[in-house]
Amino acid sequence: MSHQHSATDPAPISPLATAARSDWWRDAVIYQVYPRSFADSNGDGMGDLEGIRSRLPYLRDLGVDAVWLSPFYASPQADAGYDVADYRAVDPMFGNLLDADALIRDAHELNLRIIVDLVPNHSSDQHEWFKRALAEGPGSPCRDRYHFRPGKGENGELPPNDWESIFGGPAWTRVTERDGTPGEWYLHLFAPEQPDFNWEHPAVGDEFRSILRFWLDMGVDGFRIDVAHGMVKAAGLPDIGGGGDQLKLLGNDVMPFFDQDGVHDIYRQWRLILDEYSGERIFVAEAWTPTVERTANYVRPDELHQAFNFQYLSAAWEATELREVIDRTLESMRPVGAPATWVLSNHDVTRHATRFANPPGLGTQIRLAGDRELGLRRARAATLLMLALPGSAYVYQGEELGLPDVVDLPDSVRQDPAYFRGAGQDGFRDGCRVPIPWTREGSSYGFGAGGSWLPQPASWADLSVESQTGDPSSTLELYRTALSTRRTHPDLGAGTSVEWLRAPEGVLAFRRGDFVCVTNTTGESITTRTYGRLLLSTGEVAETDGEAKIPSDTTTWWTTA
Repeated sequence: MSHQHSATDPAPISPLATAARSDWWRDAVIYQVYPRSFADSNGDGMGDLEGIRSRLPYLRDLGVDAVWLSPFYASPQADAGYDVADYRAVDPMFGNLLDADALIRDAHELNLRIIVDLVPNHSSDQHEWFKRALAEGPGSPCRDRYHFRPGKGENGELPPNDWESIFGGPAWTRVTERDGTPGEWYLHLFAPEQPDFNWEHPAVGDEFRSILRFWLDMGVDGFRIDVAHGMVKAAGLPDIGGGGDQLKLLGNDVMPFFDQDGVHDIYRQWRLILDEYSGERIFVAEAWTPTVERTANYVRPDELHQAFNFQYLSAAWEATELREVIDRTLESMRPVGAPATWVLSNHDVTRHATRFANPPGLGTQIRLAGDRELGLRRARAATLLMLALPGSAYVYQGEELGLPDVVDLPDSVRQDPAYFRGAGQDGFRDGCRVPIPWTREGSSYGFGAGGSWLPQPASWADLSVESQTGDPSSTLELYRTALSTRRTHPDLGAGTSVEWLRAPEGVLAFRRGDFVCVTNTTGESITTRTYGRLLLSTGEVAETDGEAKIPSDTTTWWTTA
């Protein structure tokens, strides 16, 4: 059971006092803030740390436990901050280190924890090490900290191997040496502006252990590790072969550059550092692996605490598929003693209110508006289902407002780096990154005084925090009530299993102690027995003579106590 926070609780020390909440992360609801799109304090159209700080009371009142911040480090922004030039500095567009310190302190006073992004697989090409590697030429010690190799072919004109970039094209770029001649190649599994670190070099490990301590000393409560399955490459950097589309193999097979067993040695070292600090700090892995079972390797007791559940995020709104993913997730986490995690949206995928508005099978990256009413109904039902499951849940900013993806952004305003690459990437991610609306009126619906870096639809006035607050039928009030109920009900939150109940086809029903969740994923109303007192529902439920008529695409919460 979660400890209930109150606005009148005494201000905790930094880091948070945790005597009352041991293992807080096992049932935490963690809210993802995308800094450039959350709140703008200085009117330049771009969100910033001071803006986030000003909105922390909103997050406290929403009922979340922790806030995960996407990267705000010094960066040329070639990939929206995931190309880091200085891991110990804040990019001026977001503020400075004093702003970060104030944000962490204010969050702790509100009993909110702060988790920051860490990007250890690659740096920016503007990182001091990489600039020195280029300037000093072949044989430079700094080149050993990345993957520099001579090319193949008669004059080294071919890449060192056949690896492809996740963003399309070769994963290698050839440099021009100081004398103007074509030189060595360097590895970048993502954009050319993001050279991969060589984790075989001890200086890389030393540097990141120092970076961890820097932010832990600042008081952060944990790290979300970007590309946690990367870093270590197979010995000799072997070809993949086959001549097919390597991107289609991702997530289906162990690649020579992903999910190598050596990453676990790194995380065991990191865990030792984290455990030196008080306050139960945590690591969260972004690990794309072929199976849930392989994901479980990252959350063994001496490694990381949580791993994102991408299999659940990718599941269709269909009862059989959802139940299978839930069962496999719980089964795979149980042996390693880690909590399951559940997530529906993030900054890289189409918002689930839009995904569920479309037919299944289109994937997590689509740009079709679909049936808005249907999508919202399903999104609300999916939220209550997610929050009823055992473990920890992630909420992406704006999903509590029921925001859809903005699928009709004109090409002239799009900024997703993937849009500007010629390898079939269409820049879909901008649609889920449009700044969120706070008020009914204003140049950017309360986001800031100077408009917003991506245009917001006029319809968002009615979806704003101001419009939805106090409306019992709104998605925002549904989230507030659900999170409050989840926090106070003794059978919700942490756990390792659910007891499935008999239910009609297309319906999920499970029990956790005195709590019962029933989700109707079908397009028709269904009639089922009642399960005691109705706690919460995403649709209007009619109860008569011990039976309940549950509308289509609706989740209900019951208590038998």
